Amino acid sequence: MGALTAAALWRIDAALILALDEGVGPPVDSYVNGSQTWLVDVGPPDTTLEFRLHPVARYVGPTGLSHYDLWETVVAALSSGADPSALTLGDETRSLTDLWDGLEVFEAYEADLEPAQIASSARESIGREPDRSGLVDHAASGTAWDHSGRSISLFDLLEDQLKAK
Repeated sequence: MGALTAAALWRIDAALILALDEGVGPPVDSYVNGSQTWLVDVGPPDTTLEFRLHPVARYVGPTGLSHYDLWETVVAALSSGADPSALTLGDETRSLTDLWDGLEVFEAYEADLEPAQIASSARESIGREPDRSGLVDHAASGTAWDHSGRSISLFDLLEDQLKAK
């Protein structure tokens, strides 16, 4: 087993997306693989948390929409009352759950935080309790995800680690 990292997890839903947008704003980075990331200075002094939306297994971006525009397009649609199961994204209609599995929050720069501190600090930012929190092995999950050709959910791998404890 590799090094363990304190983390908090939330399963994706429309309210989570809107809470993220209101609490931490637009992501600092958007990736072709569908990940969205934020670096947030919250919680204990000199602590930065990484908020990361994990894409679904085998993620492929919507045709006609840049990965840089995905977040803003989803937020705009949900803010205007669009059905989260039928979002118009570029040339396609997609469900929110066809994009991301969930949000993970963890210490960005290897601070020595406990899971309860991560959960509390993240809750301050987005106003919502995590579905799960605890210690995860990022190296093991990342290796399994890479070896699967990204055909399994990285979020599910992390969630499974927390369910097993």
